[in-house]
Amino acid sequence: MSKKIVLVLSIILCLVGCGDTYTSEANNPSNAPIENGNLNVHFIDVGQADATLFSYNNKDDKYTVLFDTGDWQGDEVVPYLQEQNISHLDLVIISHPDADHIGQLTDVLENIQVEEVWMSGNESTSQTYLDAMEVILDQDITYQEPRTGEEFTIGPLDIEVIYPETISGKSNEESVSIRLSYDEVSFLLTGDAGKQEELEMIETSKSLDSTVLHLGHHGSDTSSDTTFVKEVKPELAIYSAGQDNSYGHPSEEVIQLLNNENIEWYGTDVNGTIIVETDGQEYSVQTDNPHDDSDPSECVNINEARAEELQEIVHIGASRAEQIIEERPFESLQDLDVIEGIGPSRIADIEEKGIVCSLE
Repeated sequence: MSKKIVLVLSIILCLVGCGDTYTSEANNPSNAPIENGNLNVHFIDVGQADATLFSYNNKDDKYTVLFDTGDWQGDEVVPYLQEQNISHLDLVIISHPDADHIGQLTDVLENIQVEEVWMSGNESTSQTYLDAMEVILDQDITYQEPRTGEEFTIGPLDIEVIYPETISGKSNEESVSIRLSYDEVSFLLTGDAGKQEELEMIETSKSLDSTVLHLGHHGSDTSSDTTFVKEVKPELAIYSAGQDNSYGHPSEEVIQLLNNENIEWYGTDVNGTIIVETDGQEYSVQTDNPHDDSDPSECVNINEARAEELQEIVHIGASRAEQIIEERPFESLQDLDVIEGIGPSRIADIEEKGIVCSLE
C-alpha cells in the first residue's frame, strides 16, 4: 500500500474517530550519522525564529522530523542539516505560516528530500508562503493538516497532535502543537500559541505532562500561562530567540515563573544551538555558547563565577546557576547535590568535563 493511500485512509478514519495511529515509512540515506540509538533534539540557533530538529539514528534505522524552518531572511537551516549529514526528512511540521517559522521551508524542500509536510491550514499572502506551497505541489509532497487528538508514529517516535482542533484564520493562536515522545522522555512544542489556546489544550488533551517544554512565542508573556506550565510539569524549558532582540524576549515574567517552579531553562540567544540527547530514560543538554564572551580555556570557579559563567557547566542552566549562587560557598563538587535536579550521576558528568576549578 502506498504512503499516500495510507494517509488518505488515516484522514478518513479520523472522520470516524481520531486517535488512530499512522506509521510513517522511512527511506533514509545511509550517510546519516550514527548516534547509538539515542534521540537528539536540536533547538537550532536561527536568531529571532524557530527551527527544531528531531534526529534518531541507530545503524540502519534513521528517522528525522523538522519542526519549523527559521526566518525568511536567514540561511541557517539547510547548512545545519547538511552538517548533520541529513539529506532526508521524514516529516516537516510548520506550526504556522509566519515568516519566522515557515521562512526557509522552500530552501529545505529544494535541497533536502522531504516525505511529507504538515501545516495548520491557515494561509498567508506572503511570497514566502506562496513559494513554499508551490514547491510542495510541484514535488508532489504528501501534505496534511493535523488536528487535536490525532496520533502518529515515525519509527520509535510517537507524535500526538495537541492543537488545533479547528481553524478560523488566527495564524499564531492556531499553531500546530505537538507532543513528541521517545520512550519515557517527551517534548512539547506549541509554536506561537497564546495563553488562551494553552488553556484549551489542557481541556482537550489526555495529558500534557512533558519532560521538555519549548516555550511558546519565543518566551513571550503572551504564552506560558502559569496553569499551563504547571500542567506540563517540565523538567527543562527552552526558548528560541535572537540575541538582543527588539521584542524583549524572553519575558522576565516567564523566566520568573520558571525559576519559581525550579525548572531548568536555556535559550538560543544566550546558549546558541541547544541539543538535548536522550536514550528514552535520561537526557543530557549540550550547548555551544556562541554568545558567551568568557574564555573557554579558563576553569569555572563555582564559588565566584557569575551566573552566565556557571551556565558553561554541563547540566547547569539559568535556574540552577541562581541556586548555586544562593547556596555557595561549596567545599567540594559533591556539595552540588543540594541543587535541585543535581545528583551523583550529573555530578560525575560535571567532573568528567573538567571545566570546574578544583575546590581543594
